[in-house]
Amino acid sequence: MLDWFLSPIDAARAHDIGFALSWHARLMVLSWGVITPLAILIARFYKITPKQDWPRELDNRIWWDVHFWGQISSFGIACIALVLILISVQNTGAAVRHHVLGYTVMGLGVMQLLSGALRGTKGGPTAPHADGSLRGDHFDMTPRRLVFEFVHKLVGYTALGLIIITITTGLWAANAPIWMWVVIGSWWALLVLVAVVLQWRGRAFDTYQAIWGPDASLPGNQRPKQGVCITRPSESPEYKDKV
Repeated sequence: MLDWFLSPIDAARAHDIGFALSWHARLMVLSWGVITPLAILIARFYKITPKQDWPRELDNRIWWDVHFWGQISSFGIACIALVLILISVQNTGAAVRHHVLGYTVMGLGVMQLLSGALRGTKGGPTAPHADGSLRGDHFDMTPRRLVFEFVHKLVGYTALGLIIITITTGLWAANAPIWMWVVIGSWWALLVLVAVVLQWRGRAFDTYQAIWGPDASLPGNQRPKQGVCITRPSESPEYKDKV
């Protein structure tokens, strides 16, 4: 059983990829396969933390800090892994497909960084202007902010899907041992299970209300919810009695 677990997925090929490729794979799995999905999961389901006294406690930035620094560090690690692959290139079969997918994911990562820089101003009571004005792209939910949220989420979830395919093709190209497939697959299965449970529990809260509360007079609360399968805290059984 142990011999089978340690053997390559394809018995007809050897698993011998060298120093540069092995560290490229490890860093890419850490970057795209571990840090990125965790940062996305935290951003989606922990805008209000379980012990937070919402709506008396607003604008909990834990999700923002984890998402922002998680994605920055993930992209930085991926860049190091990219340098490693550039000095040890294979150009046949599955490796070519993997390279194309990998560069696509890197490109989407660049798009995410750029879109984050273009998200506009925040505004609102937690980030007023010097003159006391509450105006801001996010607080007012301006067209710029609406476009940013649509593009940022679309690109992010598209990249997440491609990450799974890219890592899978990388494992196949490297003829990775069976234990690697089992460990990485189990990790992804755990993330999916956690996401399903949190979604079922209604923890995918609306960003606007998480930051500024349920006041119906606020600009963002007068618009439809942004995102897919999003719950406004004021409408959830967990918090509606506190509003």
